[in-house]
Amino acid sequence: MGPLSGYRIIEVVGIGPGPFAGMMFADMGAEVIAVDRAGPGLLALSVDINRRGKRSIELDLKSEDGKTAFLKLCETADALFEGFRPGVMEKLGLGPDEIAAVNPKLVYGRMTGWGQTGPLAETAGHDINYIALSGALHAVGPAGSPPTVPLNLMADYGGGGMMLAFGLVCALLEAQKSGKGQTIDVSMVEGSSALMSLFHSLKESGLWAPKRGANLLDGGAHFYGTFETSDGEFVSLGAIEPQFMQLFVEKTGLDATWMQNHMNPAEWPRLKAELADLLKTKTSSQWQTLLDGTDACFAPILPFWEAHKHPHNKARKSFVEVDGLMQPAPTPKFSRTEPEISSGPAKKGADTEAILQELGLK
Repeated sequence: MGPLSGYRIIEVVGIGPGPFAGMMFADMGAEVIAVDRAGPGLLALSVDINRRGKRSIELDLKSEDGKTAFLKLCETADALFEGFRPGVMEKLGLGPDEIAAVNPKLVYGRMTGWGQTGPLAETAGHDINYIALSGALHAVGPAGSPPTVPLNLMADYGGGGMMLAFGLVCALLEAQKSGKGQTIDVSMVEGSSALMSLFHSLKESGLWAPKRGANLLDGGAHFYGTFETSDGEFVSLGAIEPQFMQLFVEKTGLDATWMQNHMNPAEWPRLKAELADLLKTKTSSQWQTLLDGTDACFAPILPFWEAHKHPHNKARKSFVEVDGLMQPAPTPKFSRTEPEISSGPAKKGADTEAILQELGLK
């Protein structure tokens, strides 16, 4: 169905970004087999969207039978990935060397916070620690305040899960030419560092002050931020380019002199305060009526559980209902090999017997 139809990917189930990467592969048509550990799960979610479109086999990888089944499964696969601390899979006898012995073309993805090597490689951590070390966290937050705790998107999902999926696809393409697999070492620190490349460029170009809430894209500029409306809702403004801010000025009735200090950081705090006062004079709905569909770079700030109701998201079918649950649709879109969700979240171990039979082990 999707562009990755025909590929078999083994997901050694962990938490968060690993299942997310697996969902990306499943959405694109790959057969993703989630290898769940025996016993209680790592995270008790009654609904886990990241498990959609997959099959699940429950194996005890510490047992001989479990290892035998896992190796047999690897013989049939194009790639596998895991997100354990360095050395865990080797202790199980299922590291890259052991897998290469049964399938030399298999691509082996490894994702951790710190990477497979380095002084911190063996230590625990979470998204907030990884973006702290990459410098991403330092840049987030209002002026005069500690860095703001963001959602765990930058390291776990952007720098981790997406980089893992990208790395696996790169290695799969290379394996088609060389006939050889390889190991991918995904570090969330390095992934989130890569996401900061623009800000390194701005800093080196003399366009980024070394403090929070004083810059073009960190809420320091009046034309790039969030504002409260009269009904307690919030809206976003991103009119960076002068022609877009000029349109916003015209639409809202601001004085033309506003554009004189568009790129003067010294004036931004004053202009931001005035803009905050202005946006509190109407409701979010009223501002939408005035500015939606224009180049003013304006959008209402929606709760994620209501985003599917917006006309633009509806028109693009950006959300889809599966088994009664509204959720983000597969992305990106393709002109020919259209991806789709083949099934709802895989129940742990639901396909164990069927997969073992397919492998000739039952």
